[in-house]
Amino acid sequence: MKKTCETILECIGETPLLRLGRLKKDLGFDGDIYAKLDHLNPSFSKKDRIALGMVEAAERSGALKEGMPVIEMTSGNTGTGVALVCSAKGYRFICVMSVGNSVERVRMIRAFGGEVVLVDQAPGAVRGKVTGADLELVEQETERIVRETGGCFLNQFANAGNSLAQEQTAREIWGQSGGAVDAFADFVGTGGTFAGCAKGFKDIRQELHCYVVEPKGYAYYGGEVGAGGPGHRIQGGGYAKEMPLITPGLIDGCVSVSDEEAMGMTRALARVEGVFAGFSSGANIAAAVRLLKGQEKGRGIAVVINDCGLKYMSTDLY
Repeated sequence: MKKTCETILECIGETPLLRLGRLKKDLGFDGDIYAKLDHLNPSFSKKDRIALGMVEAAERSGALKEGMPVIEMTSGNTGTGVALVCSAKGYRFICVMSVGNSVERVRMIRAFGGEVVLVDQAPGAVRGKVTGADLELVEQETERIVRETGGCFLNQFANAGNSLAQEQTAREIWGQSGGAVDAFADFVGTGGTFAGCAKGFKDIRQELHCYVVEPKGYAYYGGEVGAGGPGHRIQGGGYAKEMPLITPGLIDGCVSVSDEEAMGMTRALARVEGVFAGFSSGANIAAAVRLLKGQEKGRGIAVVINDCGLKYMSTDLY
């Protein structure tokens, strides 16, 4: 148990690990799912870990100095995490995100004192379905703001501190499970969680299988392109493009999950296990269940519960 914390930043990490026994009984899969409850971090997502890691790395390198604004492009969870960190450290924060993401995350960032710049989606896009084309527009606006303000751009999509922070997540899971993990499955957003956890797990046990999870029809690593379509509902990833942080050699397999599977499993997670999570967490569980009914039958699979369902109350998820 942690000692009394002196700042909110000390409350990040060391989240509980939950074995999903009730869901196992309900769905009848053979094996165990170990869910890392990272939605219990202070801003209700796993991205608090990388937010703290990237900001402190920028401080150490001199890229971030006193008085400089911190700037980041995000679907929302990294934004809430960085807003929390900047609030605790006293930095101005400017967040750039697509209007296609849920409004709760915008409100959280502003509550922490951050500034939010919302970028319109690409022509023909559907609200709530953010695509790679939408992400490119956000990137262009972010680059403009960085030029005009001279701020420190964290750039989670290419920042090695992103995946480095998640290596600790793997070590925590391994210790908490008593080494009972045989595989890991993760929905690809920036790719930082997959890359960091996969490396962390394979440093401990090289033969541990690591699977990328992607939306059906938008699975870049699974060989489904689809980036020009209307998009998918699993917010926070599935951009159907290569992610710089992912080393292909870490990938042992790919699982694609439909919107309906992800949403149905997210709701089941709340109803059966009492875990109130978002779209991508349901995608992770759906992938793990499929694996435990297939090639990973009888084994233990670790997943991360990425964020809290409270961030999606304006959507039709619940």
